[in-house]
Amino acid sequence: MTHPLGICLWFDHQAKQAADFYQSVFPGFKSLSENPLAVNYTLYGRRLMHLNGGPGYTINPSISFFIETHDAEELQQIWEKLSEGGKVMMAMNTYPWSPKYGWCSDQFGVNWQLMLTEGKDIAVIPSMMFTHHNNGKAYEAIQYYTSIFSNSSIEAISKYEKGEPDTEGNIKYSRFYLQQLAFSAMESSMPHAFTFNEAVSYMITVDTQEEIDFYWNHFLEGGQAGRCGWIKDKYGVSWQIVPSILGKLMTNPETAPKATYAFLQMSKFIISDLEKATAS
Repeated sequence: MTHPLGICLWFDHQAKQAADFYQSVFPGFKSLSENPLAVNYTLYGRRLMHLNGGPGYTINPSISFFIETHDAEELQQIWEKLSEGGKVMMAMNTYPWSPKYGWCSDQFGVNWQLMLTEGKDIAVIPSMMFTHHNNGKAYEAIQYYTSIFSNSSIEAISKYEKGEPDTEGNIKYSRFYLQQLAFSAMESSMPHAFTFNEAVSYMITVDTQEEIDFYWNHFLEGGQAGRCGWIKDKYGVSWQIVPSILGKLMTNPETAPKATYAFLQMSKFIISDLEKATAS
């Protein structure tokens, strides 16, 4: 079984501080677990993990997070807290696509797009911006992702028209679902100084080796294998393909050190090797 997709944010030893901040910002924050390496929680039902990864990767606007709600007052309160000490990319204002919208990065560099919508409960939705060599490939990527994951669909694709501020035909907004969870993608022809990196990754938790092999083999086509279950797909988006048994092993003081040593030697996770390493 494939569990609900999660989101991992890479921090330079500020995972706990960032989680505490989001708990003060979002009414929909629910803590799950924490240890020196990672903090786990849900945000309006979406599973997130903060990783104390060190200085290796920096979060950038290539993956941002929509917060959509019909409650204008709540949206404004969230905006004021997130934007304080951060950077405003698009001021909270009225735009053609929403009566109330704003884009900012918070004090930890995480990017948020806040938007007032009608008749929808509040939700958090990751949005991928395809830039540089990926510009023009967003629709291809959406088809690619929805072909891999079950319970997937494409809801909306909106493209730039002639005279609008980007390349005609580029995607300016989209909504698609992977395992019934909402995602978004857009394209930009602007000379941005960023693209996808490991600072934001998607977590795929599965029960069997067959499932690990399935996702690993798909993403490896045109992609790049990493260490400890990490892999980049052909667009440079990072994924973690992790067996569900790892959580049990890592929360047991007797098996955690053995499991850690074992998976640090791995690229793709091999469940039988983890079980052997922690059996003795």
